[in-house]
Amino acid sequence: MRRTLLLAVAAFLAPVTAANAQADPALAAKIRNDYRKLEVRIPVRDGVKLFTSIYVPKDTSKRYPVLMSRTPYSVAPYGDTAYRAAMGPSGNPRYVEDGHIFVYQDARGRNYSEGKFREMTPILEKHEKPTDVDEGTDTYDTIEWLLKNLPTNGRMGIYGTSWPGFYASASCLSRHPALVACSPQAPMTDIWMGDDDFHGGAFLLAHNFGFYANFGRGPRTEPGPDKRYPFTRVPQDAYQFYLNMGPVGPGSQKYIAPGTSEWWEAVLAHPTYDDYWQARDVRRHLRDVKAAVLTVGGFYDTEDLHGPWWVYENIAKRSPATVNTLIVGPWSHGGWSRGDGTVLGNLRWNYKTGPFYRDTVEYVFFSQHLRGGEQKIDPGVIVFRTGGDRWDKYPTWPAPGAQRKALYLHPDGKLGFTAPAASGGFDEYVSDPAKPVPVVGRIESNGMPRDYITDDQRFAARRPDVLVYQTEPLAEDLTVSGPLTPVLHVSTSGTDADFIVKLIDVFPDDAPNWVGDQSGFLVGGYQQLVRGEPFRARYRQSFEKPVPMVANQPDSIRFEMPSVHHTFKKGHRIMVQVQSTWFPHIERNPQTYVPNIFFAKPEDYQKATMRVYHAAAKATRIELLTLP
Repeated sequence: MRRTLLLAVAAFLAPVTAANAQADPALAAKIRNDYRKLEVRIPVRDGVKLFTSIYVPKDTSKRYPVLMSRTPYSVAPYGDTAYRAAMGPSGNPRYVEDGHIFVYQDARGRNYSEGKFREMTPILEKHEKPTDVDEGTDTYDTIEWLLKNLPTNGRMGIYGTSWPGFYASASCLSRHPALVACSPQAPMTDIWMGDDDFHGGAFLLAHNFGFYANFGRGPRTEPGPDKRYPFTRVPQDAYQFYLNMGPVGPGSQKYIAPGTSEWWEAVLAHPTYDDYWQARDVRRHLRDVKAAVLTVGGFYDTEDLHGPWWVYENIAKRSPATVNTLIVGPWSHGGWSRGDGTVLGNLRWNYKTGPFYRDTVEYVFFSQHLRGGEQKIDPGVIVFRTGGDRWDKYPTWPAPGAQRKALYLHPDGKLGFTAPAASGGFDEYVSDPAKPVPVVGRIESNGMPRDYITDDQRFAARRPDVLVYQTEPLAEDLTVSGPLTPVLHVSTSGTDADFIVKLIDVFPDDAPNWVGDQSGFLVGGYQQLVRGEPFRARYRQSFEKPVPMVANQPDSIRFEMPSVHHTFKKGHRIMVQVQSTWFPHIERNPQTYVPNIFFAKPEDYQKATMRVYHAAAKATRIELLTLP
């Protein structure tokens, strides 16, 4: 969803900004000429009124399907004479040309909608009283109003990216019979367990802090950040800024005064996966879904990487009769909705993934279910093979026929598919919270650049506090497909630790630069991050009840990383890096166990010696799936 101020503008308003960025003057003129705009306050069952911006075709001889997006950000532009320059999913002009009713709604308690706003509104299983409201009931009541007051054809579709993606998932749980198509895109799904706020129990600091310093602190009737709470990083170097902040809890009070940010204070008060966060997990509610679902995600999404997989998997499990489709491409957060989709950070590929998605998947999906279009999208999983530059389609995920293997760490920095010998030992490094490993090897202003997820890891491989293991050059192509499961056998001289595991594609030293690339990036020797995730050791037994590590005593950690679908080419090497800091992407672990890391004291931050074992009885490895 989030989470820096820049991302809040550029990503979380993606349904607006992406559409407007792609709009042209002719499309904007057509919208003004062919549509009338209404601004209404739709009453829902508990008496709250939700501000809704509606665009209705002026041609009254037809009835139209409805495309709706609900958001906590803004349905701007406001005013019945202020029109959007593009409308509908991804701003694709075909929706305007075909004729739809477009509906944009400020979520409860946000901007001009009444009521109490709740972050990731908990979903209620029962709605016995008028006051039993959630996003499903608000959607249901909104649809009822639309059916009664607009010239609809009785078919509704809903979509949204990021936080609006959560609203799309939750709105599908309205189970209104007129809601026939739902597209959660990069949906926030469980923000403690792996979406925006925490990964593996570790808090995503740079991703969140600037967002919480602005979001939700102003009066409801003032769209956008409250001008009373400006936030500027000084120095601009985010690594140094967050290092200067010190322990997050007291350090953040320099910028977010106590009592001025309900949502930030909730984060600080709930460092574990307690009832507060569990109530905001959408996954467990995805049953009896009536609408057809198209879930969208990006392999290089730095914000909601887990959410699309979780939505698809839980609908498949809990609602098997639902028409359930997932597409995941080589995209950043919302990247499918704009541009050709041929570039991301240092990566280049030939396939125009953006137009493919927008015209042959998303448009066909909504046309099929809202208008009875002849083209159809079959249920299943559509994934882009990164490293292979092609699309694949499977009926289920992981792909049928995938074979289970394990990449084992060996002495002398070696990596292979055979288990280590009994005589294997361990490697060690000293992790210093005062000098954490940076997330990228350059000065950054926001601390979580979108390209970190594919960034060149050569800078990290040269640090003494990063362990590096790699295979020999591959004799043939190898495609890794599905979730990755690190199994770590580790110890620390402290009483808590983070372990970050990175799977990396190492290009040959003589690999040519990308054809036509003018960036100057040297592809030869590129250590492309394929997937990297942290795990906070205190949660190795339970996310609800953390326990300290025992100093210098080996222990085991097992966790799952989000799926990949990546071909390591012949001549490339596979690399694994292990480290204990990744800053300021992840807040520093003091490496001394304290009940709430947010409120650790400066003296709690101590150097610690980390050991990673690779003997037969303690075989550290990454379990994975490969395709034949």
